[in-house]
Amino acid sequence: MTIFAGGLATLTPGIASAEGEQVIGTLQTSRSGPIEDVEITVTTPNGDDVGSAKTDSDGKFAVDVPGPGQYVVSINEKDLPDTVKLNGEDTRTVTVGPNRQQPVLFGLSDGSRTGGGNVRAVQLLVDGLRFGLLIAMCAVGLSLIFGTTGLTNFAHGELVTIGAIIAWYINVRGGVPLIPATLIAMVAGAAVGALNELALWRPLRRRGTGLVAALVVSIGLSLALRYLIQIVYGGFSNPYADFQNQRAVDYGVFTLTNRALFSIIISVVVLVLVAVMLQRTKIGKAMRAVADNRDLASSSGIDVNRVILVVWMMGGALATLGGVLLGLSDQVQWDMGFRLLLLMFAGVTLGGLGTAYGALVGSIIVGVFVQMSTLVIPDDMKYVGGLLLLIVILVIRPQGILGSRARIG
Repeated sequence: MTIFAGGLATLTPGIASAEGEQVIGTLQTSRSGPIEDVEITVTTPNGDDVGSAKTDSDGKFAVDVPGPGQYVVSINEKDLPDTVKLNGEDTRTVTVGPNRQQPVLFGLSDGSRTGGGNVRAVQLLVDGLRFGLLIAMCAVGLSLIFGTTGLTNFAHGELVTIGAIIAWYINVRGGVPLIPATLIAMVAGAAVGALNELALWRPLRRRGTGLVAALVVSIGLSLALRYLIQIVYGGFSNPYADFQNQRAVDYGVFTLTNRALFSIIISVVVLVLVAVMLQRTKIGKAMRAVADNRDLASSSGIDVNRVILVVWMMGGALATLGGVLLGLSDQVQWDMGFRLLLLMFAGVTLGGLGTAYGALVGSIIVGVFVQMSTLVIPDDMKYVGGLLLLIVILVIRPQGILGSRARIG
């Protein structure tokens, strides 16, 4: 989710509509409240007019569209009050599903926040912490899988996507509230992770498949799963049914919606629980032992295959939770996990390969750097900044921040 200093054009839930397909939304800011009489125009990607509407006294608008498909939504910036400015482009491209109301988001600034660049820097820092915690949620499992098996799993992004889509189907199509839907999806995500291990990776290890060959297999699995997801789910961008119609709350030097705040809290709580599990529980100590030296752990009586299975299940569950939190901010898309994958690898490598704590530290640094980099580079290039940071750190410290030096020879 993008938080705009000063104001936010909030959304109404993407729920089914008995009257057919529509494009909907709400324009309001923290200072001015609902913004009335702003013209919203909808066209096809080819520029053909579809319809238009003006926001009502509650700042809401709804434009009927002739059917499912892709549409371009434009806001007339001249209709905005003099004290309200539009952040970013004045058009949005959305995909409307069958019998659905598709919400549209425009960022607004009402001048209610002062302090110039310093305030924006604080806002970006908070956004970066939220984004970094989200990356860490997904990357911890990736790091533990690498630590216990040596596998660089390029299909881990698809675990994120699958978990988010399962939660979406349960929440939107099944009518189950998002919180229990997420818990059910986490169980399903753990099952998908276990299926990965039992059906594919354990048999390959027993055959003595090398790590390079396994890497190639994971790339193929990623491609197959990604386009299978697109076939089953479609190329749509869909919101969850809950927690969409929220205004940003002003906390003095930054703003956050309640869902962004709870996303931060949930991420911190879950990651602390994972850390406690790794330090205090028997299975956690076994995971660290297998990650340090698998052969020595096996000779000490640890069931390595059982530990690896638990790691895959935990990785699937955490990826699902991370996918749901990402879907709350950016909506659920068929390639959402793949777009996050490079940043997960950046966080894991930056922190130190194979260490859960390294994944946490590295991911937070990447998230903060990616968001803060927009102070000097365009938003569209912010992910490049995270990868450049990775290159610089690896030149200075190849083993990563928390990684240990390995002596070769």
